[in-house]
Amino acid sequence: MQLYLIRHGQSFVNLEDWDGDPPDAGLTDLGQKQATALAHWLPENLPQVDALYTSTMQRALETTRILTEAYSLEVREDDRLRELGNNRADHTPWPGGFAPRVDDYAADYWSSERPYARIIPAAEGSESFMHFRTRVGDFIEEVLQRHRDQIVVAVCHGGVIGVTFDHVFNVGPWRRCEIWTYNTGVTCIEYVDHPNREVWRLHYHNRIDHLHGQFTGDNLA
Repeated sequence: MQLYLIRHGQSFVNLEDWDGDPPDAGLTDLGQKQATALAHWLPENLPQVDALYTSTMQRALETTRILTEAYSLEVREDDRLRELGNNRADHTPWPGGFAPRVDDYAADYWSSERPYARIIPAAEGSESFMHFRTRVGDFIEEVLQRHRDQIVVAVCHGGVIGVTFDHVFNVGPWRRCEIWTYNTGVTCIEYVDHPNREVWRLHYHNRIDHLHGQFTGDNLA
């Protein structure tokens, strides 16, 4: 299986002056341009795609809608591809699609610093960093079984791409390296059935040829 992970275009949540409202924001004008540039570039470099998955968050859905203009494929929406903290510990999205706002919404620690602690301490049922890693890993393993000899594209989030690296590199709970991805950056990993050898191959990460030095924005978070 060849798995292409694509981060969504720039969203309002990526802007420095974003105040958290709406919690599940769509693409900025720049994000629309990034996604359109990707939709023009990707089919020339990846003419065949067997399955197209997307996160159910607005910024990923909007990126995917632009991308589907280049491919005649059914879009498979999957909640497991949502960004860190936007699902509950049972891997399902919060009612209404976003976490409840509570007085101490923001933890005083980074999620990977305390990987077993709740992302939102005061919210009962909030997922931890390890819950997040588990749901993304579950997605990867299920897709591998379903599309073992196929090419799969998944439009998702920077955090999802980061923990995918944790999964395929077999990183323990306390990671030492953060994976940073531009908006609409493309990552390609491949599963190869080699007994007694590594089974995952990283071909490239954060490819942004389609942006040609423009439409990158300033905030990579």
